[in-house]
Amino acid sequence: MRARIYRPARNAMQSGTAKTRHWVLEFAPSEARVKDPLMGWTGSGDTQAQVKLRFETQAEAEAYAKAHGIEYIVLQPKARAANIRPMGYGENFATNRRQVWTH
Repeated sequence: MRARIYRPARNAMQSGTAKTRHWVLEFAPSEARVKDPLMGWTGSGDTQAQVKLRFETQAEAEAYAKAHGIEYIVLQPKARAANIRPMGYGENFATNRRQVWTH
């Protein structure tokens, strides 16, 4: 049983970083997916591929894998610079505005 430990990237449709602070242990699929000839759905008999375990730190995820005899690889996240713009859209609703906001 092989697994990978990683920190998920942020959603491409949002600018926020929610759900990217934790570490995920995800099992690699042990068998290929097959297409159902009648309905066209894809499926697999591998139930471990559906499991995603979340941990607060990388060390916790590695300790879990070692304790349960799981072979794993760690994928380090790429650093991302914060995208904070001065006088951005959120400043329109600031409580310390000196003038009234209008269109």
